[in-house]
Amino acid sequence: MLQNEYLKRVYEEVQRRDSHEPEFLQAVLEVFESLELVVDKHPEWEKAGLIERFVEPERVVEFRVPWVDDNGNTRVNRGYRVQYNSAIGPYKGGLRFHPSVNLSVIKFLGFEQILKNSLTTLPMGGGKGGSDFDPKGKSDGEVMRFCQSFMTELYRHIGQFTDTPAGDIGVGAREVGYMFGQYKRIVDRFDGGVITGKGLTFGGSLARTQATGYGLCYFGAEALKHLKGESYAGKTVVVSGSGNVAQYAAEKCTQLGGKVVAMSDSQGYIYDPRGIDLKKLFDIKQRRRARISVYADEVPGSEYHEGCRNIWNVKCDIAMPCASQNEMDAEGAKALIANGAIAVFEGANMPLTPEAIALVQGSGLLYSPGKASNAGGVATSGLEMSQNSIRMSWSFEEVDEKLQGIMKNIYKACYDASVECGRPGDLMVGANVAGFLKVAEAMMAQGVV
Repeated sequence: MLQNEYLKRVYEEVQRRDSHEPEFLQAVLEVFESLELVVDKHPEWEKAGLIERFVEPERVVEFRVPWVDDNGNTRVNRGYRVQYNSAIGPYKGGLRFHPSVNLSVIKFLGFEQILKNSLTTLPMGGGKGGSDFDPKGKSDGEVMRFCQSFMTELYRHIGQFTDTPAGDIGVGAREVGYMFGQYKRIVDRFDGGVITGKGLTFGGSLARTQATGYGLCYFGAEALKHLKGESYAGKTVVVSGSGNVAQYAAEKCTQLGGKVVAMSDSQGYIYDPRGIDLKKLFDIKQRRRARISVYADEVPGSEYHEGCRNIWNVKCDIAMPCASQNEMDAEGAKALIANGAIAVFEGANMPLTPEAIALVQGSGLLYSPGKASNAGGVATSGLEMSQNSIRMSWSFEEVDEKLQGIMKNIYKACYDASVECGRPGDLMVGANVAGFLKVAEAMMAQGVV
């Protein structure tokens, strides 16, 4: 429970206004619990209403998205864009297409994005958007018509100096391409920096596809080395999910000497004691867009188990939850602890419940919050924007080197802030405090806006 009277008062007001938004309330409370360690040193924040302004989005856009399916039927989904905070730069954050999307989910993601973008040190504010549209099972034509309808409304709210969306769950290169094409058609100009995650032939960045998963492993490697005297070498790893983040986290982890033995999708998980065959997995997920159960059908010695949450029962040294919010609950955390895990690195946004976080940290496991360890994706989106602005394209190696540097700096910022707060090694406290202080300073300098 919160002890600081100012933070308690603000949180109670957020609860009153947004009682129907559980994911958003969860994200706010987690950050506030960290800010209790520094808020007393800044009495000027209360006078300026800083925390009240920080938790309230600058703008929320909600709209209908009508589209026509392959049978000629008109379908209608909801679209969202939350432009949360622009104190340190234009709004920046992905678009998520998934049936679970609602305003609470988008607000929590946008709120987290403020701190994540701040940690990268790049000039990007926080925002997020998406729709309850599900691309799974849809034809390319249906996805294109949906994306064009979505952008027909969104285009008026974005721009490279205003708000730059990107991909997220359900939004990959195909969806970004369709949306950028519609934006270009409407505005009649090629504003490459208006959306990131683009194809390489029209302004995309090498290494952007791999960036979130690779960055997660670079952050984890730094934390393992500094706080545990360990590395990925020889470690057994479980990676939940099988989308973009999970695929490339598994790839980089394998390159660093780890053995990924389990991955999942929304229906269940696969277990391969010899290590996941990534070439086979990429073929199933990237080319065929099939369920992960196909892996067990085609790879002798592997197993498929129904129920994706049960993946945490697989014995491992390192867990990297890369699927979705609140995917690991207390039972999952208890299973990891009982099986002797040493670290949990978040690849998704807020994948551990508060109860799971408390158990993981209380048992002495190394833990990193997603706003720090999965920031490599948005960092490389920022690098894509830079390349678009200077009309250049950096090599894969150049972008990857910059990404490694950014992730090392994020780790250092989190660790240094944890020390200053009297909680050395508490990377959640460090990430929240380090990310917030930069935004707070900018907000104070810009007046009451």
